[in-house]
Amino acid sequence: MPDYQAPLRDLRFVMDEMLDYPAHYSRLPGGEEATPDVVSAILEEGARFAREVLLPLNQSGDREGCLLEGGEVKAPKGFKQAYAQYVEGGWPGLAAEAEHGGQGLPASLGMALNEMICATNLAWGMYPGLSHGAADALRHHGTEAQKATYLTKLVEGTWTGTMCLTEPHCGTDLGLIKTRAVPTDDGAFDITGTKIFISAGEHDLAENIVHLVLAKLPDAPAGSKGISLFVVPKFLPDGDGNPGERNGVTCGSLEHKMGIHGNATCVMNFDAARGYLVGAPHKGLACMFTMMNAARIGVGIQGLGLTEASFQNALAYARDRLQMRALAGAKAPEKPADPIIVHPDVRRMLLTQKAFAEGGRMLVLYTAQMIDLVEHGVDAAEKERAETLLGLLTPVVKAFLTEVGFEATNEGVQVFGGHGFIQEWGMEQLVRDARITRLYEGTTGIQALDLLGRKVLMSQGETLKVFTKEIHQFCRAEEGNAELAEFVRPLAKLNQEWGELTMGVGMKAMADREEVGAASVDYLMYSGYVTLAYLFARAARQARAALAEGGDEAAFYRAKLDTARFYYQRLLPRTRAHKLSIEAGAESLMAISAEDFGLGFEN
Repeated sequence: MPDYQAPLRDLRFVMDEMLDYPAHYSRLPGGEEATPDVVSAILEEGARFAREVLLPLNQSGDREGCLLEGGEVKAPKGFKQAYAQYVEGGWPGLAAEAEHGGQGLPASLGMALNEMICATNLAWGMYPGLSHGAADALRHHGTEAQKATYLTKLVEGTWTGTMCLTEPHCGTDLGLIKTRAVPTDDGAFDITGTKIFISAGEHDLAENIVHLVLAKLPDAPAGSKGISLFVVPKFLPDGDGNPGERNGVTCGSLEHKMGIHGNATCVMNFDAARGYLVGAPHKGLACMFTMMNAARIGVGIQGLGLTEASFQNALAYARDRLQMRALAGAKAPEKPADPIIVHPDVRRMLLTQKAFAEGGRMLVLYTAQMIDLVEHGVDAAEKERAETLLGLLTPVVKAFLTEVGFEATNEGVQVFGGHGFIQEWGMEQLVRDARITRLYEGTTGIQALDLLGRKVLMSQGETLKVFTKEIHQFCRAEEGNAELAEFVRPLAKLNQEWGELTMGVGMKAMADREEVGAASVDYLMYSGYVTLAYLFARAARQARAALAEGGDEAAFYRAKLDTARFYYQRLLPRTRAHKLSIEAGAESLMAISAEDFGLGFEN
């Protein structure tokens, strides 16, 4: 069975040393409760729960899957008990506001915990994970009565939440949805339609499930401007707020999937199910985006967690597995062969995983600070800046970390060789589970269009400039530091090039809008690599400063520098290929007609 140790030392490095989380928390209203001792205790207990409770259920849950009987879904053995422990420990309300029954701690702390959950049992983590997004949507857009009825239950964890968007005939293009909401005489709505791919849509972990459903009113305008949002509970709350009469919502079937077998991915049928409008009529998509953006960050963390899990297990195997001798001569002459970690190509695969895990962690925790400031910041200018950066980085977190996460889990299998292809080692499960992260909550292509089209070009580059200015200021401040030159000089050049590439795409797009779609995925990946380069440069600066001070952790800081150096020399050059693809434009993509694509195999 795979093992896992939460990377607490690296978390402390990023949070306490590099990003100065103690000072960050002290400036947030209520953040004074998140003292270093409290944060450390929470992370350590979260690490214990993830390793001792969730990890042992990961492989068994994958093999067993979920069972649908008589419209009721049973999660794999042990999942319900683990969820009960999770609720008893107060984890669902960790970062929720005290007025709704939460502990009022910063959202960023919950995101650090989420990495551990995703690394040990992604399928299980999706049950409580979606509830956070549902709670956010109701907190921002629900009525006071809806908050009292549903939000408090979601925060305490006795009820879970879902988001119901996709339908059999439409995925990303939600303007095509057919689910209808018909007003009733008492101010509620009858919801009728079918939703597919609904994670945690039906299960036995909690006493009630709160579905947030997109549907159209009878007078809805065509397209996405006619979508409304409704809260539709599995059981209608009674007068005391407890689950009462069964609503007209059922699980029609379970999807047969490539991975995440322990999570119930459902086809949900709404048959005149009683629902209640959330927000204004026809404004449901804007309300749902609150939940979707939270989910997108969450999916990026899934990519990070799987990367870390893959790296740890590949590293342990590479240290133990004996095969061949090192090219430069035996490294373990007392053994019949050397451990494979001595071979350069194995080190390449391990370091790729290590760099993406550590870089991804920095990106998530940097972005998490922006979320804290947007939610609880008191300085208006700082809050506005954080909101701009959060909008820019959300598609990068979601798409870049899941793309490299899938790469990392594949490299993990490769380190194991043939054993990686065998179920008992658990590595192939990581690959299967990682594959969905590039798809749900918006594919990589959709995230790329959001980044380049909506966030960057629609703001005429102003959104991007907020971030590139920060990178520029960092490079200017360190340009005289000879010890950091290997990081700062290439970063400064890439930062300038980022703006030039953006301007080039923008100019082409003025003549042909297809240029945006042609460049978008390469642009997102380029953006991700440069973003991680900035964060690794900051990490290198911190590591250099720590080494200069001395102490007994020199090996940790030297390893941080070595990882940053590997990233710059072996991974960052990928930006060259992305740049060339961006500059190639749309012509070669669009030259072949749709009709001619099949030439060569059609009769």
